[in-house]
Amino acid sequence: MAPAELTSLTKWLQQYIFLLTQQGYHNLCIGNQSLHDPSLTPLGEAQCYQLCQDFPYHSSIDLLVASPLRRTLYTTLLGFQPELKRGLTIIALPEAQELADLPCDTGSAVKILEEEFRDHAIDFSLVEEEWTSNTGKWAADAEIVEKRAREVRQWLKARPEKDIVLVTHGGTGWANTEFRSYIFANESGDNATIVETVASRQRRKGSETPLSQTEQRELKAAKQNLWDERGYFLQSKV
Repeated sequence: MAPAELTSLTKWLQQYIFLLTQQGYHNLCIGNQSLHDPSLTPLGEAQCYQLCQDFPYHSSIDLLVASPLRRTLYTTLLGFQPELKRGLTIIALPEAQELADLPCDTGSAVKILEEEFRDHAIDFSLVEEEWTSNTGKWAADAEIVEKRAREVRQWLKARPEKDIVLVTHGGTGWANTEFRSYIFANESGDNATIVETVASRQRRKGSETPLSQTEQRELKAAKQNLWDERGYFLQSKV
């Protein structure tokens, strides 16, 4: 996407969102899923440095948001240095955490995070003590995860900023440190549906036709069945 196109989107659309993922030690093998809140691998760090060099929109970003897991916080710190150097603060948003309750997908206590990142511009004021409990609001239950995702979208939509980076967790079909661009759909109600921009889709998939709503529902159901089969939600207690 050309800078002029980004400027046009910023002027006319309510939000412009980038989503990214990164490689952590839990990605190296299944056994590493038992690691608690693992950080980035050396390759993951290198990917973030490369992202920092290649990302074309540093000058327009006016809000940085990240899941409070260590790997997403470090991705934001390494991948968006220009924004931090000009004074932006990273907002840690616990609702943007991973969807499963495996040790690798469970965050650290907020006091531990505040100590580890004390020399960095990260705002942990939204992170509750219970955010690592994997129970109640924070349970790894499909309906609750969907509700948290909706809360993230609603929170972003209510922000006054226009160009927002959200560093969160990917899944099937996402490459490490891949970024995609979204806007909010023009709709009534409070779902805060996001739609990938044409330019973003073309950047990663050429001229591929996007999925219809029926196809998206079918894909969602298939993924939920796959999560159940792999036991991603088996440990959770609502």
